[in-house]
Amino acid sequence: MAPDDMPRTQPLDAVDQSLVDGVLARQLRPLAKTITLIESQREDHQARARSVLEALLPHTGGAMRVGISGVPGVGKSTFIEALGLYLIEQGLRVAVLAVDPSSSITGGSILGDKTRMERLSQNTAAFIRPSPSAGSLGGVAEKTRETMLACEAAGFDVIIIETVGVGQSETAVANMSDMFCLLQLPNAGDDLQGIKKGIMELADLVVVNKADIDLAATTRAQAQLKTALHMLRPVSPNWSPPVLTLSALRMEGVAEFWQTVCEYRDTMKRTGEFETKRRRQARAWMWELIDAGLRAHFRSHPRVRADLPALTEAVEEGGTTPSAAAQRLLRYLKDAV
Repeated sequence: MAPDDMPRTQPLDAVDQSLVDGVLARQLRPLAKTITLIESQREDHQARARSVLEALLPHTGGAMRVGISGVPGVGKSTFIEALGLYLIEQGLRVAVLAVDPSSSITGGSILGDKTRMERLSQNTAAFIRPSPSAGSLGGVAEKTRETMLACEAAGFDVIIIETVGVGQSETAVANMSDMFCLLQLPNAGDDLQGIKKGIMELADLVVVNKADIDLAATTRAQAQLKTALHMLRPVSPNWSPPVLTLSALRMEGVAEFWQTVCEYRDTMKRTGEFETKRRRQARAWMWELIDAGLRAHFRSHPRVRADLPALTEAVEEGGTTPSAAAQRLLRYLKDAV
């Protein structure tokens, strides 16, 4: 039960209530507008977004959340389109949250996922939302979690989160999905290289894509990955991550992939781990927001803003140690309490 003095979100005005009503009516335009509001950096928009999400929250949680990661060129977009089309054939509605890398120089992002998933994007049972990473770590966008809740409230049965695809740092998606799937390529390296990738330890399912290119290499990669996974401690005591092979381009192995996802979901629900995992993720999400809020509060402190440039220069030139500079700045927050 929430504390009596817990701060309440502001009441919805007519515009925001129409967004809530539209999302709950499974209308894509209000959903897109809601996500735009969620992603906005304006303080008034953020306040409105919190109120909208509070109204939508009772209608969330019903989707299967699947995270997809893998190096560039592994065929994530092709695989997601093939999977999405297959799921729609099974009578399911699919939302794809695709994260594109932002330029470290201009801050811009191509956001070309709808182009790469042309057939899926034209299907009325699908919703594809590309978002820029905007410097967020872990391969996902800053507001991916909130966007996921909005899509669940809109009645989507499966939410697929596609990460940036930049390498070993894409672990945040594992903390917001029910099942984390890692796509691999044939001839991508031996089993020892697989072990060195910390992301392997988080995978609930490993898939060797592009099996149509070289069947022998695919079979060899599958065997090597199985060996590597046996040397790692599984995330769950009730599930050993399998290694599948498929060809997304030819739509081969997609049905077997989804069958494995369903087996995983049923196993986790039967053992109680499914709900436990979601509760743990919600708690971790709260602390991430607290940490982000504290950093923002720290940077906005008047004395921090005044002294930070000079102290930064002093650290760079060796005039003071980083720890001494940090303690001085942090003391301003302590003095304000």
